[in-house]
Amino acid sequence: MTSPQHYDVAIVGAGQAGLFLARQLLLYSDKKILLLDSAPELPGPRQKLGESTVQIAGFYMSKVLDLEEYLLREHFLKYNLRFYWKSTDQSNRSYEDYSACYIKTPSNIAGYQVNRNTLEAELLRLNTANPNCTLLTAIRDLEVSLSDRGPHSIEFRSNGTKASVTAEWVVDTSGRGRYLARRLNLMRPSPIHHGSSWLWVDGLVNIEKLTDLSPRENRLRKDRAITGHFPVWLATNHFVGEGFWFWVIPLQGKTSLGVVYDTALFPATQVSTAEKLRDWVCREFPLFARDLPHRKILDHGFFPEYSYDCAQILSTSKWAIAGEAGRFPDPLYSPGADVISLHDSLIADLILTKDDSRLAQKVPLYETLLRAAVQALIPGYVVSYNVLGDQEAFILKYAWELTIYFTFYVFPFINNLFTNPDFILPFFIKFARLGPINEKLQPCLSDFYQWKKLQGRPPSGPTLFDFTQIAPVRNAETLFYRVGVSPEEALSILDAHHENLKQLARFIVAYMASRVLNDGRLLTSRAFVESIDLSQIQFDPEGWRSRWASLSDRTEPYPWPFDPAVLSQFQTAPLQVVS
Repeated sequence: MTSPQHYDVAIVGAGQAGLFLARQLLLYSDKKILLLDSAPELPGPRQKLGESTVQIAGFYMSKVLDLEEYLLREHFLKYNLRFYWKSTDQSNRSYEDYSACYIKTPSNIAGYQVNRNTLEAELLRLNTANPNCTLLTAIRDLEVSLSDRGPHSIEFRSNGTKASVTAEWVVDTSGRGRYLARRLNLMRPSPIHHGSSWLWVDGLVNIEKLTDLSPRENRLRKDRAITGHFPVWLATNHFVGEGFWFWVIPLQGKTSLGVVYDTALFPATQVSTAEKLRDWVCREFPLFARDLPHRKILDHGFFPEYSYDCAQILSTSKWAIAGEAGRFPDPLYSPGADVISLHDSLIADLILTKDDSRLAQKVPLYETLLRAAVQALIPGYVVSYNVLGDQEAFILKYAWELTIYFTFYVFPFINNLFTNPDFILPFFIKFARLGPINEKLQPCLSDFYQWKKLQGRPPSGPTLFDFTQIAPVRNAETLFYRVGVSPEEALSILDAHHENLKQLARFIVAYMASRVLNDGRLLTSRAFVESIDLSQIQFDPEGWRSRWASLSDRTEPYPWPFDPAVLSQFQTAPLQVVS
């Protein structure tokens, strides 16, 4: 008998996460890789979900995986994220009837709207063209025997033939099949209970053309001064309401459309089929009734529950779990490919670590980092999804979350700092300081939304707002240009931007109080602003009223490092500087 063939890395699942990891290892090492997949053909005949990418995944695909030219040639460059709300005094049959929030300037770190099927076909082509990569499909009867002291054993049938191999590393990227998590009893429920229904239609759904305006009138709209001329359809466009959002994502030759919803707030049965979903969105956002009934539906999918968790994804025994085979939080803000990029980057670093003692030091650090990166997102998804129903409340929520993302996710990632143990421990300390603030702020935002809902909303026309009007968001975006920094420099930069985030949190609370008490002076009163305890944030109208009654005679203004009147268009009482 001959010895089983040996590989450095066996990857179970040849989808996005597995192909990304294989591509990275093939580019930066001479590791011999075995890709195993149960599908008889790759990519499969069904359209794949998960097209929208943001800065981390965009950077990883284009710069780390060296796919930039291919992405620009075969997929659409993404134009940030945009959010839309119906206007209470409009028919909402036309694009210009909707209030909108966005970032007008395209991101300096490119993101892409990717057709998963064509992207994975290209990755398969590139990976299998390398003699160090072996792909086997139609895998059946897979048995992985993990070992603590030597190579792992893998047995399976491929096209009816029984085979046995060994591998130094086994990485599960089997997606929602979750091969290792199921067998090792690592599956954990998520506190997020959101579902989704989606479909693809032929051609481009260009929402800016869903209007009664003539092409000339559309080109010459005066609000171009605020919105700009860049093609709006290149964005991931979100049409939002209380507890749900509906996406519109352009692909070459087709458009992806879908709703994600909080199951406690949204009846899933109304969107459980492609036809129901199409009819629902045409009723909910009438501009789509101009277009979608005339489109051919190409494919459809439905998840009654979207999110789940995993107890462990890395092991010193040289196995790992990446992407959706481990944990998935929620698709709001397009974090899916980001999670894959983070997982694959750290797993690749572990695989390339030659010293087992160094590996033993890295694994618990990386495990904690990857869990913290996902766990930090949970409060925003679990607690305050209802805030999607109000533009003003959502601006506060997204400005906070976007500033954290740019500062504590994108900045370290583009500087390769998440694989530097000298950076990770002090990073944890700094990142952890935000946790209690975030956990208090999210329910406060949710309560602010509920308060506004109880007040009743006066009729309003379309309101347009650029998130970078809020200076802390704009300040965080400058970190895209801070590259090549040492761990020491990066930690110092994070300290400064941590103060940026604390100022933003303080502003959000002071702003909500000023709105609830209908008194703009609270927002500029030094005594009131400095009385806000960020460790004790709560939505407390009576407490705010009582505190303000005791402080209103103190006239010194608070020295905001940015314009506190940035949201004045939403205020019913004019902002007054205490003086």
